[in-house]
Amino acid sequence: MSLTPQAEAAGRRKEEQDAQQAIARLAARADVRSAIAWLRAQEPQFALWQMEIAKVPAPPFGEATRAAWLADRFRELGLDEVEIDQAGNVLGLRPGVSSHCITLSAHIDTVFPASTPLNIRQQGSRLYGPGVSDNGAGVTALLAIAGALRSCKVEHSLPILFIGNAGEEGEGNLRGMRHIFTESRYRNSILSSIVLDGAGADTIVAEALGSLRFEVIMRGPGGHSWSDFGAPNPILALAHAIRSFAQTPVPTSPKTTFNVGVIRGGTSVNSIPESASIRVDIRSTSMSEMERLEEALREAIALAVQDESRASNARMAGSRKSVSMAGAGSSGTAGLSSEIISIGNRPAGELNPKARILRIIHAVDAQLGNTAHVQRASTDANIPLSMGREAIAIGGGGSGGGAHTLQEWFDCNGRELGLKRILLAALALAGAE
Repeated sequence: MSLTPQAEAAGRRKEEQDAQQAIARLAARADVRSAIAWLRAQEPQFALWQMEIAKVPAPPFGEATRAAWLADRFRELGLDEVEIDQAGNVLGLRPGVSSHCITLSAHIDTVFPASTPLNIRQQGSRLYGPGVSDNGAGVTALLAIAGALRSCKVEHSLPILFIGNAGEEGEGNLRGMRHIFTESRYRNSILSSIVLDGAGADTIVAEALGSLRFEVIMRGPGGHSWSDFGAPNPILALAHAIRSFAQTPVPTSPKTTFNVGVIRGGTSVNSIPESASIRVDIRSTSMSEMERLEEALREAIALAVQDESRASNARMAGSRKSVSMAGAGSSGTAGLSSEIISIGNRPAGELNPKARILRIIHAVDAQLGNTAHVQRASTDANIPLSMGREAIAIGGGGSGGGAHTLQEWFDCNGRELGLKRILLAALALAGAE
């Protein structure tokens, strides 16, 4: 028999009250109070770790040096079974008594090329430099929680798997987290996941913003702008394709977007290019909407090849009438070809509003007097959320700005709130309450 709306609402209130009472009991425990006091006293060490992290380059597909640094810290903090897996993830386990576990993770890669000057510095409570907040703040929080649990000997029943994962940014395509949930030995034992990404304590990412990214390459015979006039032009074909694709309707709910962010091609103003390319980004919370836009992009490209080929034949026919054979150097009627390469696939997903992990983080925020809002974003949590697993992404405390720029900064003020939030949520999920 189904419950009435009133009964369902009463049940939800009871669950919320039970969760808040459990968190209150957890926060009152002597070992947890000691851990919180330890976090409060260790801010100088946290700032030092954060600057050390940011000084180690971790460009896309080049995270190995930072992974080695983090593995050393995991060992120093007493984590068991520390390893760097084949995807470049750093793993360390705090044991429990269950065959299942929860994960606490932070991505170790940055958006900056290896050649980027890493001028990391501190001025008062602020840290400055590329990657110092995204994701220096998250990795520091990961270390802080491991340190607090070890120093204060806090007990919990489920093991906590600490992960510094590779490949979150850009074309990393979430490869580190994909490996954890599809190939690692822990893939079937993870009950819930907390992803630590950036600064702050005012958000809960529980809706995974999906994205599909493509590089479209158009190729033709090329030639001279005068003597080979009429040859099919890859740039013109892509221009037609962009115009056609840009007219594709998108819904406001679920919000769906597209963008042509990069155009490349050509060698000189008087050359018909042999190739040209564009990069396209498609985003939505709906996989079906992203797939619809992908199909529209493919149709636009196919149509553009046909249109430019016809236009080329017409141009060449006109050119043959007006240019003497002595002056002609036509490349013939060789046509265009197109290639569409997937360069990114971040699946969409959404946490069930009744999920235990969401009840717990709301109860933690109530206990701490913290106001946080559920948001939609693209994070490592996309992978478990798209698989129907329980996961959220939250910040590492403090505040930050200028992400993905050389002027990035992080303010240590307020870090303690974020760390207490992570500690209580992780312990509750690990059965400490």
